[in-house]
Amino acid sequence: MQDVQDLEMPGGKLASRQLHFIWIVDCSSSMTGKKINMLNFAVREVIPSMKDVAKANPFAQVMVRALKFSSGAQWHIAQPTVIDDFKWPDLTARGVTDLGKALTLLAEELKVEKMPKRAFPPVLVLISDGQPTDNFKKGLDALMAQPWGKKAVRIAIGVEEDTDYEVLKQFIGNPEIEPLHADTPTQLLSYIKWASTEVLKAASAPASQTSDSKTFIPEPPTIWPGTNNKVDDVW
Repeated sequence: MQDVQDLEMPGGKLASRQLHFIWIVDCSSSMTGKKINMLNFAVREVIPSMKDVAKANPFAQVMVRALKFSSGAQWHIAQPTVIDDFKWPDLTARGVTDLGKALTLLAEELKVEKMPKRAFPPVLVLISDGQPTDNFKKGLDALMAQPWGKKAVRIAIGVEEDTDYEVLKQFIGNPEIEPLHADTPTQLLSYIKWASTEVLKAASAPASQTSDSKTFIPEPPTIWPGTNNKVDDVW
């Protein structure tokens, strides 16, 4: 994959680097109904905001794709797509929770030879409502064996009390970042907005271009401003 072209700016060129933003979405049968519908709605809703973040930062070219897992794993959107051209096909839910296979598939695409030589740390956002039904550790080890996997900003959102939050912590691999727990559709929408905008801003900040820098992740909101949190709004 080639690096993007330098941007033409007044007085000269400004180097632009790719930032790969990847959704990793649980599509097991327990996600049917309200959960998968809200997830589809939330991702569609945040696309304009992601475009705004990308436009505000001339240093980064945001490339988006999505990986889904249930009984096995496959790319929902395989081609890294410039955010201006990104569209979200709705997901459906069925099967079990093969998260290990998803991380193994992700690791393959984050190999050094498949990524730009110069880039911001990838942003990986995992959304799940259950427990892995395959070898999660094998998949995580494969991901962490890749330099881009290890350097990635990893965010996890749990969508059920039965979610294995210890697994989500292992995926994040950073004691300063806790998994998020979405008890309601409103909270899921709020956290997806946060990951798609505030985390994206942080990961694409110019300081993130240096190999020894640590991306500062802002605190997630309890509820994103402008959303309506109803007490009875539960799964």
